[in-house]
Amino acid sequence: MNLSKSLVWFRRDLRAFDHAALHHALRCSQQVFCVFVYDTEILDGLPRDDRRLRFIHASLASLDEELRRLGGYLIVRHGSARDEVAALANALDVDAVHACTDYEPLAIARDDEVARLLAAQGRAFHAYKDQVIFEKEEVLTLAGQPFSVFTPYKNAWLKRLAARPDTLAAYPVDAFAHAFAPPAASAPAPALPALEDIGFESGEPPLPAGMEGAEALFEAFVEDIADYGRARDFPAEDGTSRLSTHLRFGTTPIRHLVRTAQQLMLSGAGGNGASVWLSELIWRDFYAMVLAQNPHVVERSFKPAFDAVQWDDGLEADALFAAWCEGRTGYPLVDAAMVQLNTTGFMHNRLRMVTASFLTKDLGIDWRRGERYFALKLNDYELASNNGGWQWAASTGCDAQPWFRIFNPVTQSTRFDARGEFIRRYLPQLARLDAKQIHAPWLVKPEALAGRGVVLGQDYPAPVVDHDAARRRTLERFAVVKKAISV
Repeated sequence: MNLSKSLVWFRRDLRAFDHAALHHALRCSQQVFCVFVYDTEILDGLPRDDRRLRFIHASLASLDEELRRLGGYLIVRHGSARDEVAALANALDVDAVHACTDYEPLAIARDDEVARLLAAQGRAFHAYKDQVIFEKEEVLTLAGQPFSVFTPYKNAWLKRLAARPDTLAAYPVDAFAHAFAPPAASAPAPALPALEDIGFESGEPPLPAGMEGAEALFEAFVEDIADYGRARDFPAEDGTSRLSTHLRFGTTPIRHLVRTAQQLMLSGAGGNGASVWLSELIWRDFYAMVLAQNPHVVERSFKPAFDAVQWDDGLEADALFAAWCEGRTGYPLVDAAMVQLNTTGFMHNRLRMVTASFLTKDLGIDWRRGERYFALKLNDYELASNNGGWQWAASTGCDAQPWFRIFNPVTQSTRFDARGEFIRRYLPQLARLDAKQIHAPWLVKPEALAGRGVVLGQDYPAPVVDHDAARRRTLERFAVVKKAISV
């Protein structure tokens, strides 16, 4: 008879189905407890009105409800996760702690410390792949090296999946639910603390939260996925899945999404959109692999030669950075995108590329400053994808945009928001401008602007930089890289 007890530590996997750590713990234990820690080592650096805490709180309530339906419950702690997990494991006298693998450098250090503390108590720590399809060194070149270019990585990824379709097999929970430790008067209190109790503002989550929120968004997206390949580029349209936050916090399993994409591709019901969406999911695995293999990218360029690039700093750069953050650059698509980010915590992927390119290539500001700003604001922030996207835009990363290809913010605006619908949504002061005027108001005669209620410098700022001049400076800035590569 199995007399072992286990503790499942939830982190970025807030669901009670198709969950690797939960499945393995239930299978091998007589009693399984569940815990989530509001980790002060993470929370202390966040603004008190952080929307993500509202999403997490609502998702934890959903998780606790589902665990109770299955016969268990969720223990919630607030403190340093390193200390709280080891202390709870000791208090419950469990034999092992089970968790899903995290690939971020700080998380790896945290888990190593927890494993050390548990080992000192005579307890084990087990981690399982769950947030990606293939991890670390599972997809390598024929020479046994990590990939640094996406397309061959994608091809190898698809080939490995075809050879190992069991990779997508679900991890059932219900069948082993009898192993859950039930709520009891003697057990630690399962009630969720109010956000105010841990120092954050309460309120509605920024999008439908929890497992049910993820599934509702996914079902709605699947209905229109055939058009995803086209619609995903136009920010005024609701053409994306909006599932990135759910993937970030694990309220839906990546395996479920990939299985569905495959089924839609096989049936033909997903059109071209299903395969394009699958590629986006593979990009997520790619960036997770890049981070795991190259942790230096957190602070430095993926390609060392690009560390020689001199970004602008000082008071003028600080003022330009503030204008970018606050949506005051004078370039409507850039500003509308930043207002969207600041007010909702969401930014369309096309606009992430546009705004990141503008900060680095037009304003000449270090990509790390933009990456850190997105880290504070994005509902779906995860280090690997955010870092990968910023280094792509700044031309410092693997398989990045070449430094001599520089997004023109006006061209991007006329191409992807031709009628100005997105701009009007977030910059109502420009709402009366027509579809030609709205993309570059500074090119419109002042009297024509005034006739539509806009005075540059008063109702909307003049451009903080001339794009053509900035483009020339960028080419000069990157000359040091060209010289280093040619030597």
